[in-house]
Amino acid sequence: MQFASRASHPASTLLNGLALLAITGSLILAFAWQILFNELPCPLCLLQRLALVMAGAGLLLNLRFGASPAHYAMVLAAALAGAVVAARQMMLHQAPADPGYGSTLLGMHFYTWALVAFVALIAYCAVMLALDRRSGDNSHPRRAGIVAGAIMWLFFVTVVAHAAGTTLECGLGPCPDNPTTYQWLPAFGG
Repeated sequence: MQFASRASHPASTLLNGLALLAITGSLILAFAWQILFNELPCPLCLLQRLALVMAGAGLLLNLRFGASPAHYAMVLAAALAGAVVAARQMMLHQAPADPGYGSTLLGMHFYTWALVAFVALIAYCAVMLALDRRSGDNSHPRRAGIVAGAIMWLFFVTVVAHAAGTTLECGLGPCPDNPTTYQWLPAFGG
């Protein structure tokens, strides 16, 4: 079955680019915080980052191939999964004396910010699905502008950096529940 390609809403490319830039910025902030403050992410934190990567991939597809309900569905599925993981982590630290996992940013833990971001992504997709209701699926890549291309490359490089960091932290096995060191760095003299 072939779908006719129809024009997206004029603001669709800009908004998808800004949303992908926000996700990329969140991933860069989390990775920089991990390195600068030596705060290794727990397995639930890594799942939240993976959900952000998957949501970003859906937005990247919108930029590359044009807005599509299938791409927004990918963002929605990733945001729902990420929201569940972030809410689970929040519930783990609801005890009165529990300070939570990791440090805070502007008074909230990163997993709380992640839940806010995932809920915002869900709302964003609802709005964009209403705005881009004329759009259909298109399997032909479209020419991305310089800014959109730069955002896509920045996202890609960020994802590769996260994959490398996770591999250094966990190796090829399961990640420790409460990581305190990178498993692979001592093996390489680090």
